[in-house]
Amino acid sequence: MKRILLALALTGLTSAAMAADAGLPVTPAPGGAAVYIISPANGATVGQDVTVRFGLKGMGVAPAGVAKEHTGHHHLLVDVKELPAAGQPIPNDANHIHFGGGQTETTLKLKPGTHTLQLELGDQNHVPFDPAVVSKKITIHVK
Repeated sequence: MKRILLALALTGLTSAAMAADAGLPVTPAPGGAAVYIISPANGATVGQDVTVRFGLKGMGVAPAGVAKEHTGHHHLLVDVKELPAAGQPIPNDANHIHFGGGQTETTLKLKPGTHTLQLELGDQNHVPFDPAVVSKKITIHVK
């Protein structure tokens, strides 16, 4: 009896681990979709309060939680070395800033130094599209 209970417990743990690895459903991106940073320009020197304007081509913007075909919302990646994992929600922290209300610009307060900025579009669940809709990474210098 103990062996049967142990086997059932191990089976349950294995199934849970496999489900966690499977991630969330991924929304396909339409062909030609592109996200980009309108401003500041790559290499720009800016003040500590910097306004970042977002651009999007081939898709529309919709708030998080709204499931409308060919739409998503912006996430600004600040000083992020690697893109968030596919099939998992984009983290929400000081380096992964969510714009779930459908915003298309923001003003950041950055410390002096060199910083990178990159946009990634997420679906209604903050999950990156497949293929990922990401901008080129730009570098700015904060004085």
